[in-house]
This record gives sequence, C-alpha cells and structure tokens, in this order.
Amino acid sequence: MDKKLYIKTFGCQMNEYDSTRLAESLADSHGYRAIDNPEQADLLLVNTCSVREKAQEKLFSQLGRWRPWKDHNPDLLIGVGGCVASQEGDAILSKAPYVDFIFGPQTYHRVSELIDQTVSTRSAQVDVSFPEIEKFDCLPRRRVDGPRAFVSIMEGCSKYCSFCVVPYTRGEEYSRPLDSVITEIFELAEQGVREVTLLGQNVNAYCTTNHRGQAVDFATLLRYVSEIEGIGRIRYTTSHPLEFTDELARAHGELPKLARHLHLPVQSGSDRILARMKRRYTRNKYLQIIKNVRSYCPKISISSDFIVGFPGETADDFKQTMDLIDEVGFDHSFSFLYSKRPGTPAAELVDETSEEIKKERLHELQARVNSLASAISDSMVNTVQSVLVDGVSRRRSRQICGRTENNRVVNFDGPSSWQGQFVDVMITQAMPNSLRGVTVDHHNQVFASN
Repeated sequence: MDKKLYIKTFGCQMNEYDSTRLAESLADSHGYRAIDNPEQADLLLVNTCSVREKAQEKLFSQLGRWRPWKDHNPDLLIGVGGCVASQEGDAILSKAPYVDFIFGPQTYHRVSELIDQTVSTRSAQVDVSFPEIEKFDCLPRRRVDGPRAFVSIMEGCSKYCSFCVVPYTRGEEYSRPLDSVITEIFELAEQGVREVTLLGQNVNAYCTTNHRGQAVDFATLLRYVSEIEGIGRIRYTTSHPLEFTDELARAHGELPKLARHLHLPVQSGSDRILARMKRRYTRNKYLQIIKNVRSYCPKISISSDFIVGFPGETADDFKQTMDLIDEVGFDHSFSFLYSKRPGTPAAELVDETSEEIKKERLHELQARVNSLASAISDSMVNTVQSVLVDGVSRRRSRQICGRTENNRVVNFDGPSSWQGQFVDVMITQAMPNSLRGVTVDHHNQVFASN
C-alpha cells in the first residue's frame, strides 16, 4: 500500500534540513512517500519553530485546519515536532488531544518508533528528550535530487543570548564527528551534489577531533570539505562573531571552493543594546572581523541579521545600527521586530518604545539594506560570475537559472542538461530580484560577430 506523508515546516534552514531527513527516515522505515497535498496524506507532520512570536498560534492554527480530517478519518496520524514541541511537550495534547505523537528536534529519528507505539497502544506518545547527536547515527543514507544540499554539522547553542529560545529547545552545542560529516558530504557528491551548505545554530563553533585525536575546528573542517571531489562550492550558516577566528577569515581567501559570501549576524550596531542582548562582542569587534575577512577576500559579500526594537532601544541606538549598515555595506539582511519569547531573560526587560516607531525603524533599515543590495547588483553588470545551474527558469521555460557566489539568481539561455554544472555567465542586466546574463562563450560569439 502506498502511504503518503505531508510535512508542514516552519522556521529556518535547520528545520528544512530536519524535515528532509525526517521524510527520508520514514520512507526507509515505513515506505512513506512525501507529497505536496496534505488532504491526500496518511500522516501529517508539522515541524515547528519558536524563534519568532506567535509560534504556538501558528501551530494550533495549522492543527485546527487538520482536525476535521482526523474526525472524518480516525486512522489519519498527526505528529508535532520541532522547537515548539520541545518547549510545550505534553501541554500540546491538552489543547489538541487529537495529536498522536510529539517529538523534539533531537528525536525525529525516533518518529518511526513513535508511530508504531501510537498504533499499537492507541495512545499519544511524547519524546522531547535531548540525546545529543544520536540521530545522525540512526538516519538512512541521504537521497537528494538536485545539485545543492544542506548538511547539519552541529546541534544546539551555548551562547544564551537574552532574546533567544534555541538553547532551551535544541540543547547545548554538540558537534558531529568529523568522519560522519565527511562521509555524508562524500555520498552527496556521488549523487551529483555540487554545492553544500554547512548548518548549525552557531556553525563556526564546530569543534571535534580527527582519527588521530587532533583537534578539528570549523576552519579545518572547511579545508577537509574542500578536498572532496565533486564539491565545487561550500557555504555555511549561521555563524557567530564570538568564534569567528583568524583561521576562518584566512580560509575565505585560501579556499577557492568557499563562496565569497559571509552571513554574520550582528543584531545591533549599539554596544549598549548588544550588552543587553548578551551577545558578548562589541560593535568595534564586529567591524574588526569584517575588516579581517576582507583583507583575505576583498570581494566577499556580507549579509547579516538585525533585531529592531529590542527593549530599551533608543533613537540613538538605532542610528548606530544604521551607521554600521553603511560602514559595512551589507548585501542582504534578515531583519525583524523584536518579539518577546517566554522564558528568555529579555522577556523581563521594560520596553517603552511604541510598535509604530519600531515598524518605522524596521522599514527604514530594510530600505537601506535593499538600496545597498541594489547597488551591488548594478555593480555586477558586465562582470563574469560563476553560476551553479539549478534548472529551468521559473518565468521563462526556454531559459535556465542558477545562483552566483553572493546568492543572486541569474536567468540565461542554455540547455536544461547543464543542471548541476558551474557555468561562467556575463551579467547583462540587474533586475529587482534577479540578474540576467549570457554565457561567456555566447557573449564572445556575439561580440565577435559584431
């Protein structure tokens, strides 16, 4: 019997990765086939994120839409996973007793067992424990479709920023063994993956040992990965300024496969706000990191995260953030209004700034970063970019598309058979959300004919 699985995923790339691995695990253990239409599913899963506000509301709203299906079909299974599941645990069952099982970010490899226990006992099952990195030893070999893949190299966070729930929902930092990471990437390369993105809550805090007992930090891991045949580009997210070493900065200048793009969250340009956030670095320290990276890789693009309206943020604090944006010249940002997360120290801070002012500041910040990004796109016109081809363009079926090192989408003429290949493309036009170009060979042919 063909069993169908639908997963609704909220949140970050870590959650997207977890959902992908969960689907692979259930295909291996129970033969579930992932589908896009939840109404046809035999198993419904929601993988939650609790970083932003209203996470619980999103969860129960989603469950509410599924409840009539459960009433109509009692054999339909519903599971809740992720960070909200880790926070709420059994409490979810009191609000949604029709949920069959609950699992945390560290226990999705046990979902097959939870399904069996649910069916055999006809009672809800809950497992939101923290078995560290056990799940990576229990999951099946990766099965991918396409030239890009995420690879989780570590779990959890030990920074305890005052605004963040991650340490409480995913546990302390724990790095995957080196051999496990390298084996997974090697197997991905065998399946045609050409670009890997290394994932972690604080990915550059990665620290383990090799088979000789020698310490392996994140910069060293990057050097190992760059030696894997078939892998042509390496990215990573999300990094933290505290562990951004000189060795990591140097890697950006010495490893051709390491994308000339760095996502390094700063959150605020004000030392006073950074201290209240418990980020444990200063504005000047952040700027020194950027300066150091650019000394090794002058053309690197920088993106960041910003929290606007953190409790106590004044007009001057916000101005310092805007000044920092201009000084660095960010290429992109993920920026949000501060949202109070229950159980975090920041939730107890006095916040006297109106929502209207916060929204005005957020709009101003986003407009500034978008302006800088637009200027960077314009500067790419008439330059040659290495583009990893993803497939056919969404809007023009006769074109193909791919991404540059600084993560710009480029559309250009070419055969679909180029998917998974790196192609040199001359950028001819900068659009609001993408670039257009021609392959270098085609550009030279046109130029020669004129």
